[in-house]
Amino acid sequence: MTQPLFTLDAILAATGGRAEQVAAKSFDYITIDSREIGPESLFVAIKGDRFDGHDFVDAALANGAAAALVSRGEGPGRIIVPEALGGLVDIARAARARSEALIVGVTGSVGKTTTKEALRTVFEAAGETHASIKSFNNHWGVPLMLARMSETAQFGVFEMGMNAPDEIRPLSQLVRPHIAVITTIAPAHLEKLGSIEAIADAKAEIFEGLEPAGTALVNADHPQLGQLLEAAAEAGVGHVVTFGFARGADWQIIEPEMAGERSFATVVHGEDRYSLVISVAGRHMLSNATAALAAASLAGVEPAIALRALAGFGPQPGRGQRVLLGGGDKPLMLIDESYNANTASMIAALEVFASVSSPSGRKIVVLGDMLELGEAGRELHASLAGAVSGSGPDAVYLVGENMQHLQRALPQSMFSQHFTTVDEAQADLLATLAYGDAVMVKGSNGVGLSRLVAAMKDKFQQR
Repeated sequence: MTQPLFTLDAILAATGGRAEQVAAKSFDYITIDSREIGPESLFVAIKGDRFDGHDFVDAALANGAAAALVSRGEGPGRIIVPEALGGLVDIARAARARSEALIVGVTGSVGKTTTKEALRTVFEAAGETHASIKSFNNHWGVPLMLARMSETAQFGVFEMGMNAPDEIRPLSQLVRPHIAVITTIAPAHLEKLGSIEAIADAKAEIFEGLEPAGTALVNADHPQLGQLLEAAAEAGVGHVVTFGFARGADWQIIEPEMAGERSFATVVHGEDRYSLVISVAGRHMLSNATAALAAASLAGVEPAIALRALAGFGPQPGRGQRVLLGGGDKPLMLIDESYNANTASMIAALEVFASVSSPSGRKIVVLGDMLELGEAGRELHASLAGAVSGSGPDAVYLVGENMQHLQRALPQSMFSQHFTTVDEAQADLLATLAYGDAVMVKGSNGVGLSRLVAAMKDKFQQR
């Protein structure tokens, strides 16, 4: 018989809650979305920025939820707690307390989700693995992911994000990782943080939840490395390991090569040399994969197992995924980078696009605003001009108010058109594209370029 995720008694013990006519004795799933309810689900009615889960309790129970964790309202099937999100955190803390899994926490300005997926890929090859889904990395996403971790998991991988100081610290103290990974430091969230140094300080908060005798695994390819090492020392971290292309990194990447949709490199660790192959293009992707290789080694997973798993590791939707639309000998090649963007990830994506050949037509770049950059936004958007030109596009389309600064910095012969919104851009861009073109779409998630990507797929997937 399969062990339940949590018994009712365990939920009540963790939260101090009171059950009102709850028939279920156990739960196999915990959710905050009333639309993804199964017969043994516990629905947690947290209050978000746009919705209050309490407005959906009746719908969740009607859809088959075994119970709802609530802080107000009465009726059968409810577990009453002082505050629903606090109750979810209590359940997450209980899941962590009972777990014997090796836990990895991941943060950084760029590459968090990709690195988390690389880690998941590696650890799944070695044992039962629980990992965050999508980008559930905030004050409700992390406890939800942790609460879903089964007692039998051997490995756990959790992504932690932030928009401001003092957000990662409580997440890390909840997750209590054995290995804390920082992928890199880059200009992002400058609007609230103000400087790259403040960003590094905010990311370094992950060290404050590290388990005793845990390891900080830090990218060495940025100027804030020294700052992170100082922060690790101040947090009492006794073991720090570095990775990256930088000379002297503990896991140093050398001889990188890109061929089509694959990347190759040699990773040097002490006297050992490993041949790393991944099924996605880009130096930054080699860095993400090397973090996973190093973490696997720290966790006791044989490098050969990790390398085999990484050989099949590919791009995630919205993060460099390539799709050929239309079939035949002249498909439309779509490179979907629509999920997020800052200057570091923009430059990395454009470097990859520089190596791309269109099936038979033009190379087209569609770039959307990089958000949350504050006063630095004007300069940082304009600074992309060299990388855009170097990618060799035949046409450049820009979306968003901040992209006007890039427009002014680009050669007029290269720039094609500027749009204020995705909705304004969609009809013209769909009319512009043709089979045989290669098009890369990249911007911050809030710009909504994912809608443009979906429209491209709808139009061009059938010839």
